[in-house]
Order: sequence, then structure tokens, then C-alpha cells
Amino acid sequence: MEKRKRGFTLAELLMAVAISGLLAAIAYPSYTKYIERMKISTAIADVTNIGVVIDRYRDVNGSLPANLAQLPNLPLVDPWDNPYQYLSFSGLKGKGKMRKDKSLVPVNSDYDLYSMGKDERTTAPFTSKAARDDIVRANDGSYVGLASDY
Repeated sequence: MEKRKRGFTLAELLMAVAISGLLAAIAYPSYTKYIERMKISTAIADVTNIGVVIDRYRDVNGSLPANLAQLPNLPLVDPWDNPYQYLSFSGLKGKGKMRKDKSLVPVNSDYDLYSMGKDERTTAPFTSKAARDDIVRANDGSYVGLASDY
């Protein structure tokens, strides 16, 4: 009586690889969406915290900081490794650089603070394609979130 050799056949190995590939193809999009949601949540928390520090600075010093580098212990880059954007309206002439809603009305009266988001591009109006994924501070800090949700 001849003993049969133990091991896997080529067909069994190919089936296992195919199933593994199928599972990976299904899981990867969910994983990337999860990572993107986490980056958005982190940016929202950062913008909120930076806004609180800017407001404290204004209360103590009587004016807004000229730039974010004047504020200690803050994340200066967003989760996409781009610098957070800050624009103080002190001494600003005109409303051209201010962030604006769909009616092209400025969304803040004191300063703008935002992340350019995943696409690393932005424009002043929230309704433009380049600004839709920005994480923004609006209504003088009452709203922090995606520009597309504002």
C-alpha cells in the first residue's frame, strides 16, 4: 500500500491566493475611507484647538497674533502634511482674501483658520471645487468642519 504525500496541490494554493486577493480588494477601500475620516477628525480637532489658543492670545495681548508661529505648542501642519492657514483681519484691506460662503459673504469677522484638505488646494469661496474638502473655521468659531458641509 502506497502512502499519499501530504501537502497542497497547485489548484488549492491558487484558490487560497485568489480568496486572499478578493478579501484584500474588498477591505482596502473601506480602510482608505476610514483613514480619511480619521484625518478629517484630526484636522477638525486641531483647528478647534488652534482657534482656542488664538482667542486666548487675543484676550491676553489685546490683538491677534501675526502668524501661527507666535503661538507655542501647536500643530503647524495638518494630517496631510500641509501648513494650517491663518489670516488675521487686523489691518486687512478689502475682503478679497477672506473665506466666503455661497453668497460670497465672509464667514468670519475676526480671522480665518483652515486646512486646505486632501487636495492641497483652496480658494476663498467654500462653493468652489478646490475648497470643498477644506477643514474650516466659520461663524467666528461656532462652526468647524468640512467646507462642503457648511
